[in-house]
Amino acid sequence: MTMMRQAALRAGRTAATKTQRRNMAGGGFDHRYGVNKNKFVEEWNGRREITELAFEFDAKNSFNVFFFGAVIPYGMYSLFHSELKRTGGRRYQDIA
Repeated sequence: MTMMRQAALRAGRTAATKTQRRNMAGGGFDHRYGVNKNKFVEEWNGRREITELAFEFDAKNSFNVFFFGAVIPYGMYSLFHSELKRTGGRRYQDIA
């Protein structure tokens, strides 16, 4: 009886100490696959990390920032506001 008990304890111990094997996305990749980095992806990633250093604020950029950051949003706001005012929308009545 003690032999069977010891064998059961030993099996339980090895099962508890066995490391978990993860098979994400169909399993791990073997070193023999020869995975190469995509140079375009690496270049994009590098540029993304240093965008604040590479960005130059000049006349063309300031026009684009003003146009897309102020003119377009205000134009959309005016269009939606006038439509609500014209149709007498419920939300316009709550605001006015």
